[in-house]
Amino acid sequence: MIKVENLTKEFKTNGHSFKAIDDVSFQVDKGQVFGIIGLSGAGKSTLVRCLNRLEEPTSGKIEIDGLRIDSLNEKELLEARKDIGMIFQSFNLFNQRTVFENIAFPLKLAGETKEDIEKKVSELLDFVDLREKRNSYPSQLSGGQKQRVAIARALATKPKVLLSDESTSALDPQNTDQVLKLLKDAVDKYQMTIIIITHQMEVAKDICDQIAVMENGKIIERGSVEEIFSNPKTARTKSFIKNLPDQAEEIVLDKNEFKGDLYRLNFGKQTVKQPIINQLLKNSKCTINILSGNISTIGRDSTSGYLTVEIQGEKNDIRAALDFLEESKVNVEVI
Repeated sequence: MIKVENLTKEFKTNGHSFKAIDDVSFQVDKGQVFGIIGLSGAGKSTLVRCLNRLEEPTSGKIEIDGLRIDSLNEKELLEARKDIGMIFQSFNLFNQRTVFENIAFPLKLAGETKEDIEKKVSELLDFVDLREKRNSYPSQLSGGQKQRVAIARALATKPKVLLSDESTSALDPQNTDQVLKLLKDAVDKYQMTIIIITHQMEVAKDICDQIAVMENGKIIERGSVEEIFSNPKTARTKSFIKNLPDQAEEIVLDKNEFKGDLYRLNFGKQTVKQPIINQLLKNSKCTINILSGNISTIGRDSTSGYLTVEIQGEKNDIRAALDFLEESKVNVEVI
């Protein structure tokens, strides 16, 4: 559905060049929610703006549903953008237009009749649960309501792709949950593909099927949400995961307070349902002390969990225990 190959975006200032996007490649299948996560300045917003050419790429290939976006002329690009919706952190609503008029705007540009506009906007108002705000202005709405209007406007032309650039970062947790639920529902109802840019791993955890982690303009790690959470490979990804609210407790553990070594055991969708620890306790000669743990839903249909454990015993016995865990597809990380 979406294929990006060797994408580069270079900025030049004061005689110096800077690559905000540095040779990035990835692919997103139809109907997936693809998350791109990174700290501020990682290049993720520049990347998503290149996909619809709000930023012009320096080089590389962008293909959406078989169409080479990077090679289109201005007229062709305007036509292609009808299939690419976008929502922003700052909402970007027209302050002098009502909720109805904001949502209707792209439909008017597309030449829809008044009857069709009325029908489609009313359906979208129901979808985002804002029918009673039809005649309100943005200044009369909360942040969460503004973002729901922005989503409805982005969905008005029933795009194949929705680009979400930090669309929840200005919202409180309750409104964030509402917006993410709307995006999930949009995938199911409209069969669209979503690319969501965020610096909040809890957002990626809640909605994404695939995740790419960016740093210094490059994708440093990519995989399914289950793979990323059960077996993170880079220090940056591990820091994002460990700073999640439901996993922060293990950070305060001081290994000097324990006689044995401390390990974090990461479980994926399949292993989280298996009695692996029970089997280990039965067969191992080691003493295993469970210190903390958590199981949570990740993405739209997956599960991830972890245990922090202390293991005491002879060196060979500890090695055998760790080998058993790894053979059982549990990712073992030394704390």
